[in-house]
Amino acid sequence: MKNIASFQDIINLRTTDIYFMRVREILNKAGKNPHVVMDVTLSSRELPWLVLSGLDDFTAILEGRQVDAYALKEGTIFPPRDINGIPIPAVSISGKYLEFGLYETPLLGSISQASGIATKAARFKKRIGDLPLSSFGVRRMHPSLAPFIDRNAYLGGCDKVSSIIGAERVGINPEGTMPHSLLIIMGEENGWRMYDEVIESDAPRIALVDTFCDEKEAAVRAAKVIKNLSAVRLDTPSSRRGNFADIIREVRWELDRNGFSHVNIIVSGGIKEEDIETLKEAGATGFGIGTSISSAPSIDFAMDIVEMDGRPITKRGKFSGRKNVFRCPKCHLFKVSTEKSEYCPKDREIMENVLEKIIDNGKIMYKEDLKATRKYVLEQLKWFEL
Repeated sequence: MKNIASFQDIINLRTTDIYFMRVREILNKAGKNPHVVMDVTLSSRELPWLVLSGLDDFTAILEGRQVDAYALKEGTIFPPRDINGIPIPAVSISGKYLEFGLYETPLLGSISQASGIATKAARFKKRIGDLPLSSFGVRRMHPSLAPFIDRNAYLGGCDKVSSIIGAERVGINPEGTMPHSLLIIMGEENGWRMYDEVIESDAPRIALVDTFCDEKEAAVRAAKVIKNLSAVRLDTPSSRRGNFADIIREVRWELDRNGFSHVNIIVSGGIKEEDIETLKEAGATGFGIGTSISSAPSIDFAMDIVEMDGRPITKRGKFSGRKNVFRCPKCHLFKVSTEKSEYCPKDREIMENVLEKIIDNGKIMYKEDLKATRKYVLEQLKWFEL
């Protein structure tokens, strides 16, 4: 595709901001290439917490370069600032500036968007709880990003993803329902029937019930056509659905009255975070989230020099020097410190240093395990409020 940069483009600095090329020219002319430490932090306090994601691409960019890097474990949920108001370094890199500093643009991009998607998915999962959450958003973004979107949505808490390549990236089976086009071409009841007859038996039987008729009437008909129907899906556009929660209540009522209380109700179509509680209360038992996750705001990470040739130094508004990041195992508070060990100021527990080495002189130490990382995210969600 014409509008996609290759990995070689990234490594060859084709995707970097031009001013870094000018920095290289000046430093080479001056004969300077200091050893620096650069921290990746989020200075904004707007988010109460975020999920770190994207270390797969971040480390790939730096592989083979003479640098060391430490980071929070992928999937770590953390506030932008610690208990004392100090920005928490998500990643810290050290080496000769020209060895890695010119990659600031793609390095930041690799974790900023990934962390944004993972954070949004985690916020939805926090609200949805144990009910199934599916990533339906790849159609809203460039198709080349499908595995990237689904990888980070899954890491953040989505249970299922719809794209084939995204599911392959994650290591799960792709899951979805049926499109309106099937029912328009085949007719509703014939479309439901053919889906049940043709599609493999281990695929869930979920009928779309808002193509032509009233949703509650179509839901009952679908349950009669597909004997082992597991759920109906409501994807009713906002221009037609009025009060979505009331439609869900009507569907639930009619399904129950007609002996189909086992049939669940999955909802999709422009659902936002603030809709979840109302839709759950109305009877929704599964959620397909698209644009809200796939086009989630990127995390506004910045990458700044905090040490040069062993001397702490940084720009205004930043905090100089090498740092450790500690987390209390009991109350989960974070503390940034120059010390090698810390006690939690709240409960006096010995805090854990949560920075891990992800690159050792160009060798990647980071090991990806998406299922374990997703589990780690879900465990931490219990510690944080929205």
